[in-house]
Amino acid sequence: MFKEFKEFALKGNIMDMAIGVIIGGAFQKIVTSLVNDLIMPAIAVFTGKVDFSDLVFTIGNSSIKYGSFITTVVDFFIIAFSIFIAIRWIQKLNDKTKENLEKSKLLKHVHKDGEPEQEVEEKPTTKVCPYCFSEIHIEATRCPHCTSVLEEKETVE
Repeated sequence: MFKEFKEFALKGNIMDMAIGVIIGGAFQKIVTSLVNDLIMPAIAVFTGKVDFSDLVFTIGNSSIKYGSFITTVVDFFIIAFSIFIAIRWIQKLNDKTKENLEKSKLLKHVHKDGEPEQEVEEKPTTKVCPYCFSEIHIEATRCPHCTSVLEEKETVE
């Protein structure tokens, strides 16, 4: 049982996910500091409040901390936008890698003297019978499936 757990825990996907969670936690601390220490004080300049987390609405003995909620929502949008930018950047890198790979494949088709190989266009070897729609040899004059006589192609002058 321990051996099975060890195999499960050491699979690539599990390790990648664990690393992602750890990095995500550290990234969340950075973004929270960005929101609390830079963005919210900048917003407070326009609103006149120094700290949104102090905003409270009291009803009876209950206090609704809507300022803390506003801070959390701003925090969420900054994290989401940061992840969007990171994923977009990674996709651009992947696209460039694919493009470079395609270019290297094209370079493999170049002769030693530097001239590119001529691509040979393959001619079709089969055609479709217009009567039974079976695939037949390109030079057939009669369909082997329905025995219909096939018309010859008109020559273009």
